[in-house]
Amino acid sequence: MRPCNMFIIKATKAVALTCLLGSLLSPGLANADARDQAKRIHERLTGVPPDAATLDTMATQVSSSPVTAAYTAMEDPAFYNVTIKNFVAPWTNEAMSSFVPLNDYTATVIGVVRDGLDFRRILYDDILYVGQASGLPAYSNTNNNHYAALERGNYDLSDPDILVDTTQSSRNGLPSSATAGIMTSRAAAQAFFSAGTNRAMFRFTLLNHLCNDLEQVNDVTRPPDRIRQDVSRSPGGDSRVFLNNCVGCHSGMDPMAQAFAYYDYQYDADADPDGELGRLIYNTVGTVDPETGTRVQGKYLINAGNFEHGYVTTDDQWDNYWRKGPNRRLGWADTAPRGSGSGAKSLGQELAQSEAFAECQVKKVFRNVCLRDPVDTADHNQIDSMVNSLSASNFNLKQTFAESAVYCMGD
Repeated sequence: MRPCNMFIIKATKAVALTCLLGSLLSPGLANADARDQAKRIHERLTGVPPDAATLDTMATQVSSSPVTAAYTAMEDPAFYNVTIKNFVAPWTNEAMSSFVPLNDYTATVIGVVRDGLDFRRILYDDILYVGQASGLPAYSNTNNNHYAALERGNYDLSDPDILVDTTQSSRNGLPSSATAGIMTSRAAAQAFFSAGTNRAMFRFTLLNHLCNDLEQVNDVTRPPDRIRQDVSRSPGGDSRVFLNNCVGCHSGMDPMAQAFAYYDYQYDADADPDGELGRLIYNTVGTVDPETGTRVQGKYLINAGNFEHGYVTTDDQWDNYWRKGPNRRLGWADTAPRGSGSGAKSLGQELAQSEAFAECQVKKVFRNVCLRDPVDTADHNQIDSMVNSLSASNFNLKQTFAESAVYCMGD
């Protein structure tokens, strides 16, 4: 045999051996057997490995219906008590920290996911989840003791007899028409209505639930007629800063943040600087704020002297200027309220019905389960597919968790 032929034969064998070893060592979907895939699905969804019986069941399901296997994994209480709780916690505070106590915001989202409810309801419905077990302190408008005890006692939030649904209006004194899901939860009020000018509630709702911060929606082409008095028209003596920067955020944000004009979070800033003992306040019909002479909270006149000719808020009528211009890309729905309304509830409907809301939930779940952002065409096609599936499932977020886990079960 010629030396060159012998070299070709050896090289071919080496390549074949390399390919064989690569296939054995690769963690990819094509080479992971059903038990490995089932185990990975369970661990991604719950953070813990399955017991032997569950693994056997899921391995069989993976071979025929991987999504069914994912739903089996989500029957583990850890999916709700750990995964969903940690998934939601950063949305409840400005620091976006996971290291915060269980609260009414987090518990309500856990309940909505567990019960397979339309996830859009978290931004507008008269909904609240509370604990129901002997020894728990009652739900309070002035502290978080109820939820702290629920967490401290390691109560199982996956149990519908432990974490039960009720209405906000029956617990926090708000009229049902003034409730807006998690936006009017006590935890959100403490984080985003305390002090300030209520713009924080709009900004963090946009960030957490439409996955866009103000920089991403900056649009200097919108009219500035609803920008409040506290925004200087010539920061540092230069009006170009206002026209080229400030307008981009405030022209869209201020007309929508007007929906929160009747809300405040009341607490003693000296004795209780973190507002742990504060409460959500809402000016009902007939209430006259001494600073504004209307139902509008006095905070809407903070720094009114910065530009006295600016917009003065007189009610909670909001308008969505982003339905025109580049922010049409957020996919505003052609259903009520169609870009204008009064109060937080209708604003929540406007935001929740957008395409950006659906896409945001899918991307957050994908990142949480797959432990990475989408990076290539296949990933982005999967995101699009899951957005459609979420809509088809009436916004049951468990479907998105299941599909994400299946997609990444070979990672």
